[in-house]
Amino acid sequence: MPKENTVLTIDVGGDSLKMAEFVFPPGGAIVLRKFAFRKLEEREGEESSFAQTYLEMLAENNFTAKQVRLSLSGQSSFSRLSKLPLLLGNKSAISRIVEYEARQTVPYAMSEVVWDYQLIRHAWSDLRSEMQEDGSTIEISEDHEEYEALFVAVKTDQIVRYTDVIEDSGKKILSVEIAPVALFNAAKGTQLRDDECALILNIGGRGSNLMISDQNRVFIRPIPIGGDTITQQVAKEFGIGFTEAEDLKHRHGFVALGGAYEEPESEVAATISKIARNVMTRLHGEVSRSINVWRSQHGGHQPSRILLAGGGSTMLYITDFFNEKLRLPVEYLNTFGAITIDESVDKEALQAIAPMFQEMIGMSLRSVTQCPINISLIPASIRNQVELNRKKPYFYISAFSLIACLVIFSYGVHKRLNFDRQRVERVQVEVDKTNQKVKQVDGLYGQLNSAKSSFEEPLQFLQDRGKWTNMLTELEQKMPDTMWVASLEGIGDEVPADDSSSSSGSGGLGGFGGGMPFGPMGEMGGPDSNLPPSPADLTEVKQLRLIGYTLIMGTNLLEEQFLKQLKDSKFFEDVEGGSSLVKFTPEKEYNLSSFEILVKLKEPIRK
Repeated sequence: MPKENTVLTIDVGGDSLKMAEFVFPPGGAIVLRKFAFRKLEEREGEESSFAQTYLEMLAENNFTAKQVRLSLSGQSSFSRLSKLPLLLGNKSAISRIVEYEARQTVPYAMSEVVWDYQLIRHAWSDLRSEMQEDGSTIEISEDHEEYEALFVAVKTDQIVRYTDVIEDSGKKILSVEIAPVALFNAAKGTQLRDDECALILNIGGRGSNLMISDQNRVFIRPIPIGGDTITQQVAKEFGIGFTEAEDLKHRHGFVALGGAYEEPESEVAATISKIARNVMTRLHGEVSRSINVWRSQHGGHQPSRILLAGGGSTMLYITDFFNEKLRLPVEYLNTFGAITIDESVDKEALQAIAPMFQEMIGMSLRSVTQCPINISLIPASIRNQVELNRKKPYFYISAFSLIACLVIFSYGVHKRLNFDRQRVERVQVEVDKTNQKVKQVDGLYGQLNSAKSSFEEPLQFLQDRGKWTNMLTELEQKMPDTMWVASLEGIGDEVPADDSSSSSGSGGLGGFGGGMPFGPMGEMGGPDSNLPPSPADLTEVKQLRLIGYTLIMGTNLLEEQFLKQLKDSKFFEDVEGGSSLVKFTPEKEYNLSSFEILVKLKEPIRK
């Protein structure tokens, strides 16, 4: 079964506080379940007076509704009906024009007020006469259309002083409006016809509110004349306090009739009736002025009837007074046909405050239907909080989605880490095995290198020994038949010094000294007896020093034949500088010449 919706309506009047709790069961009916009424006592601050009275009424009447609709006195607001230029439905331009109009009209800074507006479309037909060719005239109807904006503004601090108290009590504020708007919505939804122009006069305590309903148009004007004006005059006249004067007005007060009539026997009643008539005459003057403004400035119709409401309208003969002055039918506004009264409600107590109860019904209608004027003056702080509350589910869903994504992501990362860890562990096992194999291979490779190094030196020795043999064999083959070697010595880069050398000629292989003594060689003496020994610390043989004899008597010929023989040698350099003729000593007596030649090796031979 659907849950019932309950709303607590609160009307803060000039001198009273009214509360009513409505129930909206499934089906759309409006049921009045509880109500309360109390005068607002004069205290140091209006805010503290409201807060204490409001909390006392909540506790005494056990209002359980969590949602609240609030209406404020029309005397604390500023309203204006402005005609707008034809803008072809450009809503953004209309908003800017209305805001500009509000800035020019509202007597406070826009940052200090809460304001809203209602756009009203106004259409009418204009009749004009047009002459025909035959001399007759016909009436032509021209349709016109324009937009009007009803905007209402209330100072922010005047609203917040009530909304803060209500919110602190745990209630949620659905709307804030002014009493004339709530009263107009109630009248429009119950007693007013769509095709009539009617004037609603709500006579309150500290002031009155005038509303003109002309089809779908509305004109609102606060008037600073009310029931308390009579009370103040009575107190002044009799020299008594306000409370005593109020009681005296209720017991003896009525509006004196015009013309010749019999005065009451009570002098007090006669005096109060005259005071009441004087105040009502002033109020009538404001009403007449308002009707003239409506008709002249806004092109409205003349009201066809007057509907009275408010606590000040209950004074005796007040309907006769306005009927006499305005010459229009006058009756009381009754909007109770829009609601159902619960059986538990004290109907006699409700009847006593019925004229002051119309605003409550107007606020209740906003929960079940679209009212003609849907102006809301909720402060920005409450709107922001409502917007935040509206977005909270999306925020929670987003937060939950984010957390779910993080959980899924963390789970995925965890699973991926476990998978990667398992892979790393499996790979690590293989790596460890491979490292062990590598260590084994490195050990074996070291053993191989050790074994290899142990036989490389003998192998090199053997290779070098065979190299000497091959080299000497090739040397023997390359030597011309006219040359023979008596001595062969391996040396390094430097040539050992020879003290007996002297220059006796020059050639492409280099200069050399003159006579060289012969020693025994065969039948002759060997020339090596005067050659210095090789160095003892020689480690590599890079050159061969050849000492011998030749039948060639010319240095150039010796060089040419010897280099020719060394060409394409596997062991000896055959390029320029590959051999050097150090000494050449011709001996004419024997037709022999001794020589000393240095021959470079292609590859050094370790000694």
